[in-house]
Amino acid sequence: MIVYHGSNIEIGQIDLQKCRPYKDFGQGFYTSIYLEQAQIMAERTARIYGGTATVSCFALDDEYQKIPGLHIKQFPEPNDEWALFVMNNRNKTFKDYTNLNCNIDGKYDIVEGPVANDDLVALLNLYLSGTISMQALQSEMTFRRLTHQISFHTEKAIGLLSKEA
Repeated sequence: MIVYHGSNIEIGQIDLQKCRPYKDFGQGFYTSIYLEQAQIMAERTARIYGGTATVSCFALDDEYQKIPGLHIKQFPEPNDEWALFVMNNRNKTFKDYTNLNCNIDGKYDIVEGPVANDDLVALLNLYLSGTISMQALQSEMTFRRLTHQISFHTEKAIGLLSKEA
C-alpha cells in the first residue's frame, strides 16, 4: 500500500528526532492512506511554518500488521480507549509512561486510527475540564468527519517504509 505524509518539505530520510512530541499517538512520523488528507496537512503545515506544501509517498507492506515483533496499537474507530490515548499523548503534564493508554515512551512501534482534528480536540478539552461526560464525548464524535492515520514511532517501524518516487 502507499501511505502519504503531508509537510512543508519533501521527506527523503525520516528522522524521528525531528518529529514533534505531544501528537495524537505520541512523537512519531505520521502518514495517511488518504492522499487528500495528506494534501490538507501539507497546506496547513506550509501555512504555519513556511515552505511549500509537499506530499511525500512511501510504500508499506499491506501485511505489516502480521510482521512478528512489532508492537502495534489499532483503533478502528473512536471510542473511550482512543479518546484517553489521544488525551494522554497530547497532555504535556502526563507522566505515567507505563500506562498502556499512552505512547509517549514509544512502547508501540506503530499506532493506527482516527485523527483527532480541531473539532475533536475541542471536544476532548471539554471532556477533560469536566464540562461533558464520556458518553457525550462519544456521541459527539460519531457526528464528526473522521480521518485515518498510521504513525511510526521507532526505527524498526520506520524501516518498513520505502520512499516512492
